[in-house]
Amino acid sequence: MATRLTAEERRDDVLDAALVAFAAAGYEGTSTDDIARAAGISQPYLFRLFGTKKELFKASVARCFRRTLDEFQQAAEGLRGEQALQAIGTRYGELLSGDRTYLRAQMQAYAACDDPEICSVVRDGFGDLVAYVERVSDLPPERVSQFFATGMLMNVLAAMNVGAGGEPWAARLLEGCGKTP
Repeated sequence: MATRLTAEERRDDVLDAALVAFAAAGYEGTSTDDIARAAGISQPYLFRLFGTKKELFKASVARCFRRTLDEFQQAAEGLRGEQALQAIGTRYGELLSGDRTYLRAQMQAYAACDDPEICSVVRDGFGDLVAYVERVSDLPPERVSQFFATGMLMNVLAAMNVGAGGEPWAARLLEGCGKTP
């Protein structure tokens, strides 16, 4: 006998499917019908759970940032200062190299910031990351900015699939980030 999922469990399944779909095609290029089909539900049920496609996208973006924050917190547990930053940076590099969907979802979130409501969710999520890094590192703004600038460079290099080597210029940039291809 099949077990019936709760609305919250179904909501999680839909968010999983939405993350994959939005990562692949972005906010504008993804249909709610495709997401509903991937999640094994009807489109009307998807709208019952999330209201609108925009609300679903915003929930997906918020979840992606929450995952990043959770990973930061786990990586830095018990650490402070530069040690915390090093641990967070290492974990972030592992995330980027291990999950292209996660990387692409982040990039699609930034690309959708023309919409003020979506931009607000992205700003809040990124702001939470900055606040955590500031708190756990207790380092000056210049160092925190450098840390996030390095992370953005790592995003771009990962998006171009140059982390595995082969491009001498990419290897030099990764080395400058403290990462070896």
